[in-house]
Amino acid sequence: MRIPADPMADNTLSRTLLALFMAADRPLNKEALTALINGAADEEEYPSRVTRESVSAEIEKLQVLWDGQTGVGLWEVAGGFQLRTAPDLGPIIRRLWPEKRPRLSPAALESLAVIAYRQPCTRAEIEDVRGVDCGGIVRSLLERQLIRIVGKRDEPGRPLLYGTTAEFLTLFSLPDVTALPTLRALRQLNAEADAKTQVSPPSVEKDETESN
Repeated sequence: MRIPADPMADNTLSRTLLALFMAADRPLNKEALTALINGAADEEEYPSRVTRESVSAEIEKLQVLWDGQTGVGLWEVAGGFQLRTAPDLGPIIRRLWPEKRPRLSPAALESLAVIAYRQPCTRAEIEDVRGVDCGGIVRSLLERQLIRIVGKRDEPGRPLLYGTTAEFLTLFSLPDVTALPTLRALRQLNAEADAKTQVSPPSVEKDETESN
């Protein structure tokens, strides 16, 4: 019979989880973390086995400590958790990789947004919303693994259905597609952005001491 997890090993669990998050090149979910640690425990590379609940509790503690205020945060992304730099530091962080492929074009972002909000959807539905041919953009999004083919619509021609991927969630720091902002929220953000651009010229008042 295996000895249950040692409650005194909390600090070890915290250090182990943080190290795993630091070393991983992808988000790690609680199940994967529990399996990794228990596999190590079975090989006597870790003090004792852990439960999913203990891993979950320790992740919550780490998220309080690593909340982005120090420049790095532990966030829920694509169904797992990942250490990521704070969003506001993005511009300077990107300077580390000036050769990295360019950002998505406005047209690609529009098409990706249509797929994200209407998935699963066909290419014809994307083009119906955007009003232009989207064949090249859809191929590009597939190549960048931001979308995937999720099936075929049961109608004449059996058109392909597209949906977003885990890479999409990772890119936009989303835990899942339900975390996408609502269309109403997007409209509100657009309205606020438009309002900020409509700045009235400052009024010019004459100095009371100015002689006529």
